[in-house]
Amino acid sequence: MRSNKPIIIIGTLFFVFGFVTWLGSVLIPYLKIACQLNNLASYLVAFSFYISYMVMAIPAGSVLTITGYKKGMSLGLFIMALGALFFLPAAHAKSYSIFLTGLFVQGTGLALLQTASNPYITILGPLETAAKRISIMGICNGVAGAVAPLILGAVILKDADGIKENILKMNEAEKTATLNALAHRVIFPYSVMAVVLVMLALLVLFSGLPEMNSEAGNDEDGTVTNKTSIFQFPHLLLGVLTLFLYVGVEVIAGDTIINYGASQGIPISSAKFFTTCTLGLMLAGYVIGIIVIPKHLSQLKVLRISAIMGIIFSMFALLTTGYVSIAFIALLGLANSMIWPSIWPLAINKLGKFTKIGSSFLIVAVGGGAILPLLYGWLADFKFITPHYAYIIVLPCYLCILFYAIKGHKIGLQR
Repeated sequence: MRSNKPIIIIGTLFFVFGFVTWLGSVLIPYLKIACQLNNLASYLVAFSFYISYMVMAIPAGSVLTITGYKKGMSLGLFIMALGALFFLPAAHAKSYSIFLTGLFVQGTGLALLQTASNPYITILGPLETAAKRISIMGICNGVAGAVAPLILGAVILKDADGIKENILKMNEAEKTATLNALAHRVIFPYSVMAVVLVMLALLVLFSGLPEMNSEAGNDEDGTVTNKTSIFQFPHLLLGVLTLFLYVGVEVIAGDTIINYGASQGIPISSAKFFTTCTLGLMLAGYVIGIIVIPKHLSQLKVLRISAIMGIIFSMFALLTTGYVSIAFIALLGLANSMIWPSIWPLAINKLGKFTKIGSSFLIVAVGGGAILPLLYGWLADFKFITPHYAYIIVLPCYLCILFYAIKGHKIGLQR
């Protein structure tokens, strides 16, 4: 049991990742109503959260060289708690900019947390089974991601359809009072979240989690390399680009599906469950990954299959409408499930002493979750494109993922 303690602790952290990350799927339609936003403005929720990864991941790598993995994880949780507290003044002032600031701060904490925990779980055992370990972490992430929208949605999206319809008939004073009351709904859940995150930060700080710091210049994954710069690893740089595109399509599949359902004439009271369907299918994919990797399929073959499924499901989502189209968007969760676990070990393969900075580069790629959903929202606002056909942007992303699975991961490693 003692040897499983690091897995249990990191699994708890991945649960936190999933819970906080996928709240955006509920916050987008919620803030769209509460702050009276269009599609493009509402997707600034995803932008503010995920852009923090792009901005803060490299500094996070530097912080980790000072703090080590364990203290770095604890610091990340404290920063996330601070971000949750921003929601209190934001709700009172009904200020969209303060909401976005809170999301950016939470993303900053998560950037530090993920920069530490992802390489930690990868290095914790043999490289060939890394995807399997990350899949176990993905289950923790997926369970939290499936539950989080249901919990927060039940609180802040209660009677959202009625509010959305009634405010059109209200005078200015009634409308202001109703929207203020709606904005205040986030105060209690985010206060609880801040307390829980502080408790977890203290738990990690005083846990017996083993440190995995290395001496300066040593090859921390056992690989001896004479490279002098991180930019001498093209397979890593291509991995960063591929992961950037992947996170973008993952966030699009999870965070846009509620608004997409509403655009198809489905009530928000029903559409609010769609993200849970997407993440439930992603969770199923993680379970499949644990079963088949590496006994039946290598993580490389699984990556190729995942990319092909993404292409197929995207095409059918574009060619159909209504619940059928929504089902294919949800199925992207299944296609997406094994992409992150498979790309990560391929990208940090043979980095040696550059593993930490390489991990920071890969966390920068999470910024794809900021850029691509915003592009989707921009396209969705065009009447001749609509939220339906805006999903065209995911197709080239899956094609790039397929390229990395076939050839990109070997570039620079071939002798």
